[in-house]
Amino acid sequence: MSKDNVTVLGSNGHLGNAAMVAFHQAGWAVTGLGRTNRRPVAGTNFIAGDADDLDVVKAAIADADVVVHGLHLRYDRWGNGRAEAQLQVVLDAMKGSGKTLLFPGTIYNYRAGDRVVGPELRQDAEAPRGAVRIRLEQMLARAAREDGFQVIILRAGDFYGPGNRGEWFEAAMLMDHAKGKVYHMGDLDLRHSWAYLPDLGRGFVALAEQRARLARFENFHFAGHWVSHRQMLTAIRKAAPKPLEPAPLAWWMLRAVGLVNPVMRDIYRMRYLWLNEMELTDQRLDGLLGPDFVTPFEQAVAATVTELLGEQGRVAA
Repeated sequence: MSKDNVTVLGSNGHLGNAAMVAFHQAGWAVTGLGRTNRRPVAGTNFIAGDADDLDVVKAAIADADVVVHGLHLRYDRWGNGRAEAQLQVVLDAMKGSGKTLLFPGTIYNYRAGDRVVGPELRQDAEAPRGAVRIRLEQMLARAAREDGFQVIILRAGDFYGPGNRGEWFEAAMLMDHAKGKVYHMGDLDLRHSWAYLPDLGRGFVALAEQRARLARFENFHFAGHWVSHRQMLTAIRKAAPKPLEPAPLAWWMLRAVGLVNPVMRDIYRMRYLWLNEMELTDQRLDGLLGPDFVTPFEQAVAATVTELLGEQGRVAA
């Protein structure tokens, strides 16, 4: 017998797919919404539809107790109110429902000089993308106050995990693994906030299962793995099936490509996240999740690298 019903909007995305897996493993009845079922999860349901269509979203969440917002726009499409419009459809569908909306927050809402980033810290964006994220969270807070449903934000660092593609871990650090290279994004002794996606998915489940004791609007920060670039490279190289030589990422190259590519231009603007230490902390969340919640760092990296490079490494060997 399932615990409750959850609908994941954007079930093909990084966070969406991790949530699908985690809720299913925790015994929930899970439904995903996406344009196509590119990343099916056995034992779950799927609805094909456009999340920009209010009627589609209303129908998808009709039987849900909890809704996970896993929708994501490509970086260069965040402007001109498009991110706000996408979220507004979800808020309109949730209005008056009494349901719980789980929303993934980012560290973009804070400045490069914010060394310790707790939930109580004021939000003041460093880059345009961060300003968009602040506006989205203001919309969420207002909806929680006025529109009859609960909102829980769970903020995390950069994603990585088995099967995850198109994020910094795979698309930047390991983009030249076939050439025997692995890149570090900043000074080797600087630390960075990482979120292992299976852990983050379980974090959303934990909050959903404790939602009755939480306030109408909550903002939690998921510490994940706070490690140096050197530690990350060491763990990757240890897990890789063939030797990888470390090298610094050529940020100047991304800047040059950004002159003609809007996605690369936005990515270059976010380089401050890698050149500064910004640690996500939250003692209250740590207490809710309990001790030893996250997967040990080297184990998480090994699982990610093995899935990404294992078969390729064996073939090359």
